[in-house]
Amino acid sequence: MIGWITPELKSRILERVDLVALIGRRLKLRPVGANYQALCPFHVEKTASFHVSPTRQTYHCFGCNAHGNAIDFLIEYDRLSFPEAIEELAQLAGVELPLAHQAAAPAPDLAPLYQVLEQAAALYYQQVRQPQAVAYLRQRGLTGEMALAFGIGYAPPGWNFLLEQLGNSPQQRQLLIDAGLVVERDQHTYDRFRDRIMFPIRNRRGQVVAFGGRVLGNDEPKYLNSPQTPVFHKGQALYGLFEAQRHNRYLQRIVVVEGYLDVIALAQFGVHYAVATLGTATTAEHIKLLQRVAGEIVFCFDGDQAGQQAAWKALRTALPVTDSKHPLRFLLLPEKQDPDSVVRSEGGAAFVERVEQAQLLSDFLFDQLTARYPPTSTEHQARLSAEARKLIDQIPDLEYQRFLHQRLAKLLELDEPFATKPRPPTPQPINTHLTPPQRIIALLLSQPPLAAALLDQPATWRTLDQPDIPLLADLLSVIADNPEMTTAQLVEYWRHQPAADRMRRLANPALIAHIPASGRDSECLGALQALNREAEKLQRWQRLRSATPEQLFNKN
Repeated sequence: MIGWITPELKSRILERVDLVALIGRRLKLRPVGANYQALCPFHVEKTASFHVSPTRQTYHCFGCNAHGNAIDFLIEYDRLSFPEAIEELAQLAGVELPLAHQAAAPAPDLAPLYQVLEQAAALYYQQVRQPQAVAYLRQRGLTGEMALAFGIGYAPPGWNFLLEQLGNSPQQRQLLIDAGLVVERDQHTYDRFRDRIMFPIRNRRGQVVAFGGRVLGNDEPKYLNSPQTPVFHKGQALYGLFEAQRHNRYLQRIVVVEGYLDVIALAQFGVHYAVATLGTATTAEHIKLLQRVAGEIVFCFDGDQAGQQAAWKALRTALPVTDSKHPLRFLLLPEKQDPDSVVRSEGGAAFVERVEQAQLLSDFLFDQLTARYPPTSTEHQARLSAEARKLIDQIPDLEYQRFLHQRLAKLLELDEPFATKPRPPTPQPINTHLTPPQRIIALLLSQPPLAAALLDQPATWRTLDQPDIPLLADLLSVIADNPEMTTAQLVEYWRHQPAADRMRRLANPALIAHIPASGRDSECLGALQALNREAEKLQRWQRLRSATPEQLFNKN
């Protein structure tokens, strides 16, 4: 167990997280009775066998037997570590993590970096009222509300603004250097950012990790970003993601643009789901991150040749991590236009309409390929086929890959589509034979309120020396102390205990699927009463074995 992740914290997070909404942003769920159903993301199947229960706040696949709660889903689907899953869910649920986490989450030497970056952001924000900064922001049409929401600041001219404010000791100067705020060269130190509008870059917890600066004078480059530091990695960070999630925890769509001002202008016109890469091309890490927080990703580029090249590069980067459950779209704006200029000239609603009509990855892929290799000759068809197959085969979603191969075959007027990769074997069904204690545990995990009737029964069964009797006793005690706990919370209670694997196995709804829901209360009570009878028989037998002949035959 990680010290700051207490059972109370996990229970509070799971209580607030809507598992249906969480999974629904990643899979296409459809209601089936009281539950929801989808194709399983953990194995290849044609018939949906993946079920999500709003009541239990758990999921289960009757094909591959994958099951668990919101934490398990993020660990398995998003490939997060346990602490990362807790952090992710805490942010979605609006649960504040304990101070112990803030001290333990970064390595001990990183906390001062976060602190000095926050101090720098505050100083820059104080300077944004300088006339030249105000004039620039007004000229770009930004409101004071947006400046506040994004923490926009200003680095004054001169070489030592931050050094004078924060570098009052050798240790502090070194900290400024390590944070990328100050440059050391030829035994001289000076501020990295000078006479620039400053855009704080935050991580998903809202901590400032870096800055982007837009020059007001004649310095080059026009935009300058912080260098790589222990807390900032350009290929993983996205400008505006924290602000987007602060506005809406459950993002149905993310628009990826190229500039800070694009993100802010879109937010000002009501499009609060834009993010920007930080002077780098989109990476696979960016896409994986966005898939975790939004259902759909739209890449938005300028319509010139450079924008088309950037879009093609983004597509090639996305293929190895894309699937049909997270649609990717591509929006190319009119030439010499960017999101900032388009949204100001057309308005937020018109821009959203453009986004909604953006090309899906499949359409963009084939449009680009046929533009490069028009299938007007055998040679071009062969080249088109080779290039398309090479790209399509990178997609890990086999079902999506198969449909793209079929589309390619239709485009080339072939009789047979290209084959996809071999499918994994069909999982074998699980053994549903349970001992009485296991059956009771499985039923209690399925419907914790069943415990109320059991707690009124004699506890003779606790004396039995059988596997899972202590686990059953512990489970009943936990439910008695916490009668509102859901299935997800109960299983999570045992995650870091010796019985964790056993409890997870017994939480599998397939184990009791053959017991009708209307009869589970009597089934549970009957199993416990049978254990009591067994315990009473054992006690009588033990009394008989220990009795003397006189006791056995004394009728008095």
